[in-house]
Amino acid sequence: MGSIGNPRDYLILTNNPMVREHLEGRGRFTIRFEPERSFREILVEARDLVYAGHILYTHPLAGSVKPNETPYKSLIVSVEPHGFDADHAGLMANAIAVFDKFRPIGWELEERILRDFQLIDYSLLCGALNIDAAAGLSK
Repeated sequence: MGSIGNPRDYLILTNNPMVREHLEGRGRFTIRFEPERSFREILVEARDLVYAGHILYTHPLAGSVKPNETPYKSLIVSVEPHGFDADHAGLMANAIAVFDKFRPIGWELEERILRDFQLIDYSLLCGALNIDAAAGLSK
């Protein structure tokens, strides 16, 4: 993956409302918030961008929550293409293959559980951005 560099080159792909709520306007990065997209659809969008030459800045399966257990995903790629990277492309293809190995659980989650999963994803993203996640929550 690319090293975390210039925040002006960060495109955050997310379906997590907490990311939008607490990070929009806090940095020089771009947030593409699409709440109707699934975790897998976020991975596919990132893969397509990586195949088009965008840098992958965060690991697609970071964290300890299995991809079939949470509906939320946030990834950072570059805003602009910088050239195709086969390692990044392979990482994205493998992440989608891993995701597809897990069977969907198919349960309805309570709002408090959804908020917990949002917080996990938000915290991982803040760590990658070197932002104090707790400070953002007090906004």
